[in-house]
Amino acid sequence: MDGRPPIITLLSDFGLRDPYVAEMKAVILTICPRAVIVDISHGVRRHDIRMGTYILYRATRYFPKGTIHVAVVDPGVGTKRKPIVIETKRSTYVGPDNGLLALPAGKEGILHVYEIRNPKYILREVSRTFHGRDIFSCAAAHIANGVPPSKLGPELSDFVKPIFAKPRVIDGERIIGEIIYIDGFGNLVTDVSPSELTLLGIEEGDEAKVVIGGRTLKLRLCAAYGDVPAGSPLLIFGSAGLLEVSINMGDAARSLNVKVGDRVVLEPLYKS
Repeated sequence: MDGRPPIITLLSDFGLRDPYVAEMKAVILTICPRAVIVDISHGVRRHDIRMGTYILYRATRYFPKGTIHVAVVDPGVGTKRKPIVIETKRSTYVGPDNGLLALPAGKEGILHVYEIRNPKYILREVSRTFHGRDIFSCAAAHIANGVPPSKLGPELSDFVKPIFAKPRVIDGERIIGEIIYIDGFGNLVTDVSPSELTLLGIEEGDEAKVVIGGRTLKLRLCAAYGDVPAGSPLLIFGSAGLLEVSINMGDAARSLNVKVGDRVVLEPLYKS
């Protein structure tokens, strides 16, 4: 311990209407009163592990080294899925073994994975439906107090990885990707990175043919939303470094009537 209060982040699909988030915080602060608790989001769509892992991946990289991340998007609560702790080179992740933690943890370099099994570090009475309070928050608070993750249970050699489709570059002529996230502005975040567009020779300022939601559009790859008139669609690399289909001062998801998981096809428009 370096004297700084430990940071524990929380992410869930619980929303804020019910007392669930407050109960998790109460457990943490009872065990570790020094803890600084930061809410990443409690607005994950219910049971949407993909959305949860994307938000977790976006946020966790900016927290200080040593932060403990508790994430609960857990449709398998009460089943045989394991409660786990993932120890990385930068952080500690606590949550269900359902693929939620693997992407952000993997980007930090996974050192060890442990199953949370030691009754000393979970609540005496464990609900079958609320492991976020009774197991994950409790375990995280003990880790914040200096308990090594290895004390929580046996080390695991395998754990669940998230399944995401990777964009495909076909014959160097088109990319087939998909929408992996829709933010609060209606921007459509795809799984397409700058390297894929480079393979097609598409550069900033170029136009591309985009097939999405049953429509074929001609969109320009822009540096800023304001590069096109208000209400006009565009392509842009967002703050996650991934290609987005957006509408300046508008809502692309609503206008194009698309959802997470829908396919996006891109082709270059060659200059004559």
